[in-house]
Amino acid sequence: MLTLSYIKENPDEVIRRLKIKHFDAAEPIARIIELDKQRRAAQTKYDSQGATLKKLAASIGALMKEGKREEAEEAKKQVAALKAEGKQFEEQLAEAEEQIRHILLDIPNVPCDAVPEGDGAADNIVEKTGGVMPELPADALPHWELAKKYNLIDFELGVKITGAGFPVYRGKGARLQRALIQFFLDEAVKAGYEEIQPPYVVNEASGIGTGQLPDKEGQMYHCNLDNLYLIPTAEVPVTNLYRDVILEQKDLPRKNCAYSACFRREAGSYGKDVRGLNRLHQFDKVEIVRIEKPENSYAALEEMKDHVQGLLEKLELPWHILRLCGGDMSFTSAITFDFEVWSAAQQRWLEVSSVSNFESYQANRMKCRYRTDDRKTALVHTLNGSALALPRIVAALLENNQTPEGIRIPKALQPYTGFDIIS
Repeated sequence: MLTLSYIKENPDEVIRRLKIKHFDAAEPIARIIELDKQRRAAQTKYDSQGATLKKLAASIGALMKEGKREEAEEAKKQVAALKAEGKQFEEQLAEAEEQIRHILLDIPNVPCDAVPEGDGAADNIVEKTGGVMPELPADALPHWELAKKYNLIDFELGVKITGAGFPVYRGKGARLQRALIQFFLDEAVKAGYEEIQPPYVVNEASGIGTGQLPDKEGQMYHCNLDNLYLIPTAEVPVTNLYRDVILEQKDLPRKNCAYSACFRREAGSYGKDVRGLNRLHQFDKVEIVRIEKPENSYAALEEMKDHVQGLLEKLELPWHILRLCGGDMSFTSAITFDFEVWSAAQQRWLEVSSVSNFESYQANRMKCRYRTDDRKTALVHTLNGSALALPRIVAALLENNQTPEGIRIPKALQPYTGFDIIS
């Protein structure tokens, strides 16, 4: 969340920048500033009363020694009254602080200056394009037909077992999934990321820490009895490794990668654009996470983009990079770049990765800091990216590499699959 000090020092800037995300911050910012005035007034009274209380308490012993029992008893009564009044001030302080916190949790991160204005996906900016567009015959099959033809993925069986959006991978389809996971993890480890195997469920504090909670869009699967949440991405447990942690400067950056299953309700998803693997409720993904000093975070963001681009090039997929406009960004992000691959049979671009810098927004929610040169503490910057999400990668691989003989496997994957063609 945004820091109270930043909002107080830059209220007009916060309101202006959040308009890029189509969020009207004027009322909540005004409310926060008013509550902070009330909090500071209560704090001043509490501190003044505390000083008086301390003097009175100190005087009681002296009065008793001097035999001034009545005066001492009167002082005791005043101390008791001041303590009761002090408790009221404490309650006022706690109430104001809690109200401020709740409002702050509902205010999005401000976009950085490089974020373009826009209403939605149509206003995103294509920054870079690469790869060779495949030329397929007119009768080329979409991936869901290829999956059925070669017995790779059973969507109907997934519906029987669980419901729509939970496919069953089998045979070479399952092996392709496993190969991609291992390939992505190996590439991340080569790039200096420490591998983590995280839990797939998290507590409420973890969801709040990375900004998935409060869940305004109803995307999280909630285990009501235990008040736990299925993770929508490994970003949540991996970033929360650093919740309530003070890091030494010499230990930065922290670079982690993790494979996990991901669970998203995707409420309201329907239609041809979500057919097959295009949108699932459960899917596999390898995530990269970085904890950085603020002055290094944007260089780290470029490194992460280069890493994802390298993966797509090794998979021989046509790709482009989008700089997301304010209207298409997530609640927590300061800037996001989406990677999309070309789905030749569907004739459309499919998102396979989002790489984001959250600056200090998540760090403030998680209370993750580092020690500066003068041994004070400051908030870190957090970043993460998909490297990569599997479903649409599999969709593009199947569609783009179909031949009369079968589906060709890219050379970089062949050591992991153990086969060079699906036939």
